[in-house]
Amino acid sequence: MAGTFKIEIVSPERVLLSGEATEVIVPGVEGDFTVLEGHAPVISALRPGILDIRQPSGQRRIYVRGGFAEVDPAQLTILAQNLLDLSDVGSGQLAAEMQAAEQMLASATDDAGRMLAQDAIAALKSLGSRAAA
Repeated sequence: MAGTFKIEIVSPERVLLSGEATEVIVPGVEGDFTVLEGHAPVISALRPGILDIRQPSGQRRIYVRGGFAEVDPAQLTILAQNLLDLSDVGSGQLAAEMQAAEQMLASATDDAGRMLAQDAIAALKSLGSRAAA
């Protein structure tokens, strides 16, 4: 069995998760990366996307709009602008988040802003299609 490491996921409103994980796939701005026990230290900005978290108790998925990930060999800390725990999110929350992403796209003034907004829209559309299935 893979070793575990400490994970903390925090937004300005709350601590969503504080526990142990065996693997986390993180949506970094330069691409997704996987964190395992003993990972090299790294700090990465996050793009809108899904955190796929494998814990000893099961799998969890969390939508993040953006923020930062800090990794060291024993811990992953996610400081997120906005979080949606997909295990208890309703279609109204997804619709509100989609509206925010569309407004972000409409008000983007550069390519980087447009790309982040498009990432958010793509992630939310994939969630919407899974919820409808």
